[in-house]
Amino acid sequence: MAIAEDLIHTQEDGKLSFGNYTLPSKQKKEGFAHGGDLYKVKTFREMTKLECNDNFVYESVPGTGVRDFQETEEGMSFVVEGAEDAQITLGLQEETGYEVFADGRSIGQMSTGLGGKLNISLELAGSGEVAVEIRKLA
Repeated sequence: MAIAEDLIHTQEDGKLSFGNYTLPSKQKKEGFAHGGDLYKVKTFREMTKLECNDNFVYESVPGTGVRDFQETEEGMSFVVEGAEDAQITLGLQEETGYEVFADGRSIGQMSTGLGGKLNISLELAGSGEVAVEIRKLA
């Protein structure tokens, strides 16, 4: 289960878990230290948002729970869970091409614009969790 009851925490393997889509009203946690960075999370039934050092990282509408979240030079990966299908926006490198995988299957190649944002839609309702991997194109 991907719900972080404490809104955000570091897993035993060093990856992040954040978000709680079961909350009826918005809750947030600021100043969470992880890997030398400071994270802020806002989450509830309608939205989940993650920032790192005041920079946009992740947002879902409606809210989701995320575990195994990690960013690398080549992209990011995470497992997401939600009660409904979700529109997810990710903060990546500007004007860069990526291939997006859901549960190991490619769902397409996409590029970010000047703002570095990438939008994906995931079918979460009734599917449990979906493993997402974003890989920078060579």
